[in-house]
Amino acid sequence: MKRVLTIAGSDSGGGAGIQADLKTFSALGTYGMSVITAVTAQNTMGVLGVRELEPGFVGLQLDAIFQDIGADAAKTGMVANAGIIRAVAAKVREYRVANLVVDPVMVAKSGAHLLAPEAREALIEQLMPIACVVTPNLMEAETLTGIRIESLAEMKLAARRIREMGSRHVLVKGGHLPGDATDLLFDGREFRLYRSARIETRHTHGTGCTFSAAIAAWLARGLPVPEAVERAKGYITAAIEKAFPIGRGVGPVNHFYNFNFNERGKEE
Repeated sequence: MKRVLTIAGSDSGGGAGIQADLKTFSALGTYGMSVITAVTAQNTMGVLGVRELEPGFVGLQLDAIFQDIGADAAKTGMVANAGIIRAVAAKVREYRVANLVVDPVMVAKSGAHLLAPEAREALIEQLMPIACVVTPNLMEAETLTGIRIESLAEMKLAARRIREMGSRHVLVKGGHLPGDATDLLFDGREFRLYRSARIETRHTHGTGCTFSAAIAAWLARGLPVPEAVERAKGYITAAIEKAFPIGRGVGPVNHFYNFNFNERGKEE
């Protein structure tokens, strides 16, 4: 079984972050591991509080994983501050992690900031140059580049700018534009488009985490980047389509939509 590591924050509500990543890894037939960077008090209504871990302890968690189990792919989510980013980047280089997916988590859907402003440069300088794939949404792509994105042409321009920051591939997620949910992959030479019909639902908590985790899982299983993104796109689309209303706010996607359980907990 392939091994996949998530380096991210904990979501107490279970819909995003570490919890969403581990669910995704399991659903896609891989062995999931976690390095926690921060703990959030969070539910479907929003983020009530955040406590960041010490960078040294984040590094120690990474040592524990790589000195024993290893990983076929890894992803980062909420990395919180510059100290944690530097610790993660140093360990990724030390252990030569080839399949690194960087999800530049900056702001939660509730509007809560999950990346300190001064950490943005550390993200650009330390993590993005060692990434196999970077997966910004439109808001994150705008923050990284300073480009206002309101069209596919502007998505392409932002992808080129982000690619210049060092990542081998850039996936700009266009879910916030009107029309079909269109994502754009750029490898420095050509663009690939991934389209799906827009699903009308408010239950989209954890979509970015889940999408990037799915890409990491498929990379671990040996797929090249374009095919890994295609499989991950199909997975997240179905997970959104079959999302369910947990809580009073923005509910989570359904990571286990392809498993059917009856009321007694037995798979049908």
